Amino acid sequence: MKKVKLLALAAAALVFASSCNDDEGTTTPPNNNGGDDEMVVTANISENTTWSSDKVYVLGGRITVLDGVTLTIEPGTVIKGQAGTGANATALLVARGGKLMAEGTADAPIIFTSVADEIMPSDVAAGNFASPNLDPNINGLWGGIIVLGKAPISASNDNGDVSEVQIEGIPTSDANGLYGGSVADDNSGVLKYISIRHGGTNIGSGNEINGLTMGGVGSGTTVENIEVVANQDDGIEWFGGTVNVKNVVVWNCGDDGIDTDQAWAGTLDNFVVATVSGHSFELDGPEGSMNAGHKIMNGSVICSDADVTSQDLINTDDNSIVDLEKIYFTAVKSGQQINRVSAAGVTFTDIKINVDAADLASHVNGDVPAGVSTGTTGYADISGLGWTWASKAGGLSGL
Repeated sequence: MKKVKLLALAAAALVFASSCNDDEGTTTPPNNNGGDDEMVVTANISENTTWSSDKVYVLGGRITVLDGVTLTIEPGTVIKGQAGTGANATALLVARGGKLMAEGTADAPIIFTSVADEIMPSDVAAGNFASPNLDPNINGLWGGIIVLGKAPISASNDNGDVSEVQIEGIPTSDANGLYGGSVADDNSGVLKYISIRHGGTNIGSGNEINGLTMGGVGSGTTVENIEVVANQDDGIEWFGGTVNVKNVVVWNCGDDGIDTDQAWAGTLDNFVVATVSGHSFELDGPEGSMNAGHKIMNGSVICSDADVTSQDLINTDDNSIVDLEKIYFTAVKSGQQINRVSAAGVTFTDIKINVDAADLASHVNGDVPAGVSTGTTGYADISGLGWTWASKAGGLSGL
């Protein structure tokens, strides 16, 4: 383990131990660091609240934006999660009926990171968006962001179809973890220009949290210009819902880049997945009788060297329903494949793999579809992604 990672973990543990507040339901200022106030948040958000860029907000646990309540986060604000796993894992959870209005800008993104990260709002204001002390591959230091809504999902149990279920990793005793419903245009708020870093700690039995998890999020929600860096689990995962997402960067994540479940019925448009350790795409089929599908388009993927035997370029189920269009793979290694091309609900249009034509068949498990060929030009428009840490650090070079 690299020395910087050991130091980061130690720092995170120290801050968690020193800043816990036994008086739940309060927000307290534990210290002043370089003139920027830090506010530890230990209570759920139960009334309309604004977090401003003149403070660092420290998540002291699993903090929920409750039903009927709006949390507004100003551009340039830094939010840090304390260390902890299981019941003590930190995360920001937006319950069904709650709203997160987090509208950063390209010049002042909103940063979600760990308390071990020394980045401050003054750094963001100065245009320095990278962590000053953590490498961009250090993960698992806190949880992540979970947004839940009332849009349809495809799920079932022993009794048949169910319209709502509990999001993974949140105890069933916490009703704020329920998602799903019948409101296709449900609105959970606005998420723009947000960078989520160093998360993915274990928040339940065998469950690491994704950088951004969306369960039953409706099409009335705006999600665009999102970066996930060094999450221990997946970059972004959808569980049903109808929300459309665009302009995404997933960089250095420990598992899958893009993960879809329970018949998500939206579109992902314009994205980069770079050097993730799992599948570039894990696209599961419906779990109930509802058979909605989604579309993933205009993306570029830089494959990773990490354990290529477990890395599929595209991993689908027999019953997956997804249209894949204009996706480019480069830095592809031997053994990395599109795992299944026979699924009736999966279509391939203008999928390009940057390998020699003679090697193309070795990267497809089955007959090569007409929509899959070799190529050397990416599809993602990265001109608007220059604000991301990944871009500034050269993580998107070669596209």
